Amino acid sequence: MEFKFGGSETNQKTVLGHPSGLFVLFFTEMWERFSYYGMRALLVLFLVSTVIDGGWEWDRADALVLYGWYTGLVYLTPIIGGFIADKFMGYRKAIILGAFIMTLGHASMALEGMTSMFFYAGLTFLIIGNGLFKPNISSMVGQLYKSQGKEKDAGYTIFYMGINAGAFLGILLCGYIGENVSWHYGFGLAGVFMFFGMLQFHFSQKIFGKIGLTPVKTGDIEHVLEDSIEKIEEDIEEIVEGVEKTKVVRDRMIVIGILSLFVVFFWWAFEQAGGSMTIFAADYTDRALEGSAATTFKIINTIITIIPMLVITWVLAMLFKQTYSKYSLANIILGFSFVLIWGIVIWMLNRDFQSDTTEVPASWFSVLNSLFIILFAPLFSKIWESKYNPSGPVKFAIGLFLVGIGFGALAYGAAGIPDGAKTASVSLIFLVIAYFLHTMGELCVSPVGLSYVSKLAPVKFVSLMFGIWFTANFFANLLGGFTGSYMDPIMEEHGLSTFFLIFTIIPIVAALIMLVLNRKLLKMMHGIK
Repeated sequence: MEFKFGGSETNQKTVLGHPSGLFVLFFTEMWERFSYYGMRALLVLFLVSTVIDGGWEWDRADALVLYGWYTGLVYLTPIIGGFIADKFMGYRKAIILGAFIMTLGHASMALEGMTSMFFYAGLTFLIIGNGLFKPNISSMVGQLYKSQGKEKDAGYTIFYMGINAGAFLGILLCGYIGENVSWHYGFGLAGVFMFFGMLQFHFSQKIFGKIGLTPVKTGDIEHVLEDSIEKIEEDIEEIVEGVEKTKVVRDRMIVIGILSLFVVFFWWAFEQAGGSMTIFAADYTDRALEGSAATTFKIINTIITIIPMLVITWVLAMLFKQTYSKYSLANIILGFSFVLIWGIVIWMLNRDFQSDTTEVPASWFSVLNSLFIILFAPLFSKIWESKYNPSGPVKFAIGLFLVGIGFGALAYGAAGIPDGAKTASVSLIFLVIAYFLHTMGELCVSPVGLSYVSKLAPVKFVSLMFGIWFTANFFANLLGGFTGSYMDPIMEEHGLSTFFLIFTIIPIVAALIMLVLNRKLLKMMHGIK
């Protein structure tokens, strides 16, 4: 019997028209992103917080450099993790091992009060685990579909929504508990749900049939490694030879190189979200609300929390219906994780409503990125499918321009802060505007960039080109952290507004250059749109 989808017979049962296995991956990825973004939201805040408040009282510069290294290496290790899974472990084992290592990482960070070594060990585990997890779960999504058409694209869109649902809940809940209860509990909570995600994947993995099994059953690993290295060398030589021989290939590879360069400017600015923008939210934004403003915030916060939770729970119920009889233990674990998350959500909202004073957590503003993606991604998708769809380079330019304008809003908001001031009370509307504009920019750059790499690269070298793309992201995050570390010196000498203007001017200049290059790049794409 010929199956419509890859995987087992149970995987042919559909949820929202897609194979059930997609939603096993959806929830596994959701909990992993919950843990990653939950911890990321707390990292800089914890490091710069006073010892009395349970933090380490680091200088902002040191905290932002560490943040840059962490977020950068998270993009570099998936290149290695993907290679290990392809050649030795298979996707499934790599995902489970990566999830387990990340669980250990969060547990170590929760124990940082005992010794600082636990904190550094935790970060190391998270970087390594992410490398094994991130590329391989995405690869499994693609293998669920036998066709390369719209159905597969829609599957990735659903998976992308799982990423943002996890990020949204992780920042919201881990951030709230970390700031209001204990940093240790915030770090620990991230690990708890990573562990649940790992278990539900492990106990339901047979739904994928032969997808993601170990690629190398026999043979000496050293020989396999030697062969793999030789293969990479041959691929690189073949690329060079092919580029020299074929003008079309050469031109398209140059376009990928140019797009990779310009994406550095975007993520360099965008990734200030967990760094300098979080410090701005904590120390320079008026987060204390009173009267009607406090009530309005509580109502909005309740709505934006409950509605996504209801939607995800509804998806969970549909998955239960299709897979419970075959994978009951996995479903029970997943169901228990949702009972727990609902309990935390209700506790948080009730605690807020009973409180006489309302202070918006500094980490809360990062929630806006995921919220705006969930709200506006369908709209952008429709625009890209319409007659108003701009070219790839123009989309890049729009994204760069929007991220620059977002920092322009912050620069305007910070204009009244005295040079060298350590605290201020700027309206929170400027952060809301900045996050909105940055997210609109992300929707122009992130999915579009990945799509163009896959279209422009020769089929044989797509993986290698994605490696180059992720390396560009590594440098962007690392440079973002190091640039952010100059926040205090620039602020003392020229003011905080000037610091944000750096992230305004450079992306906008890059956007203008991209617009100038648009026609030339389109010509060099040789028909790729």
